[in-house]
Amino acid sequence: MIYGGFNNRIWYQLTLSKQINQSSKITVSHQHQHQGKFPESKATPHVHSEESLKRLINRLSRIEGHIRGIKTMIQESRSCSEVLIQLAAVRGGIDRVARIILDEHLEECIVRAAKEGNIDLEIEELKAALDRFLP
Repeated sequence: MIYGGFNNRIWYQLTLSKQINQSSKITVSHQHQHQGKFPESKATPHVHSEESLKRLINRLSRIEGHIRGIKTMIQESRSCSEVLIQLAAVRGGIDRVARIILDEHLEECIVRAAKEGNIDLEIEELKAALDRFLP
């Protein structure tokens, strides 16, 4: 499929090249306290590996590029069915990113919280996040 004069492979190569050129901006580790419904939370800090962060950033960069391609398709008045197919592909990509984050949260963050005695709080926060995430 062609997006605004670029085929998929070239579009992704340009997107990944841009991301690689900016790789000095990628944070190697990541910690955060939960926000939102539980602003006063004393939840377990979340630490993710460099490999995990790179994998997530690469997937999100591809999704970002795909969305720019869809925007171009709409500006060029491309077929609605073609646009819908590409939107479904983006939705699938976002779902895969969410799955990776959820898997890591269950394998790393929840396990760490259980060891530190914060499991009830972590589960409550995860449930609140899933309530917002799931339809």
